[in-house]
Amino acid sequence: MTALGATAQLAYRRRASPLHAARATIVGAYGGAIALAALLLENPIVLAALLAAVLLAAAGAGVGGQLLRAARAAALPVLVATVLINVLVSRGGLTVFLRLGDWGVLGQMNLTVEAVVYGLVFGLRLLVVTLACLLVVCAADPDELLFSLRRFSPSSALTAALATRLVPVLAQDARRLAEAQRCRPDGGARGARGRLALLRATVAGALDRALDVAAVLEMRGYGATRGAATQAGNRSAARSRRRARPLSRHDLAFAAAGLAIPALALLARLGGAGGFHAYPRVSLAQGPGTFVLASLILAVALLPFADRRGIEP
Repeated sequence: MTALGATAQLAYRRRASPLHAARATIVGAYGGAIALAALLLENPIVLAALLAAVLLAAAGAGVGGQLLRAARAAALPVLVATVLINVLVSRGGLTVFLRLGDWGVLGQMNLTVEAVVYGLVFGLRLLVVTLACLLVVCAADPDELLFSLRRFSPSSALTAALATRLVPVLAQDARRLAEAQRCRPDGGARGARGRLALLRATVAGALDRALDVAAVLEMRGYGATRGAATQAGNRSAARSRRRARPLSRHDLAFAAAGLAIPALALLARLGGAGGFHAYPRVSLAQGPGTFVLASLILAVALLPFADRRGIEP
């Protein structure tokens, strides 16, 4: 399966899971908490626990297949890119495995094991952050998420709604144009010229669609009077607050997990638990405290999935 095909399947569908039963804002906070923990911590053991937490949470939410395909598609490019960039840029580390000589303005180019290790760890962190965001995409209702923004800024909610709706349409346009180009008798322009022609046609179509949408909104009176629009938005936000449903047990469980995960990561970072240093030599904390921290984070992330009361099959 191509990367485009794997990305196309990453979309929200209502499923019978505790994560889907929680409100969209709390699902976003839960995924953001896992991503924040990956940014706060560097120990590969704890990062592996966070990666397992994301994949197991996706499995508990019924979207494990989509996230696993995305992980397989993204893991190798992310890790290769981070390792290559760090090895070529970093000058730290004492264990040199290849000397490339003097590169002029770049100086002495020595490739070190420590730079490779740090690149792998950074790639692992980036992979966890990416998968946590994709988990939110698959489990948070986008309409509910956008509706929650109305109480803060109706204009921003409308802009985000239009953007999220138009992106898939533009992707379909690009695929149709590429297929039409391949069906031409001469095969159409190939290589960079063909991609440039495809990009030019897609951008032109996007501008045409933007003009059409703007004309429709103008005909419906959107933005005619800024004060009236603001007052209408305030009244709508007030009505939505009055109609707000109470927090469910799933909301409370995932909200608690979203608070506990970054709190554990912050305490571990301040307390020195799960320490990791790549330079000048690789130093990795492998004591009982590191494994306890990894187990706690994994348990806290998965505990809300144990309660399936009120989940419709």
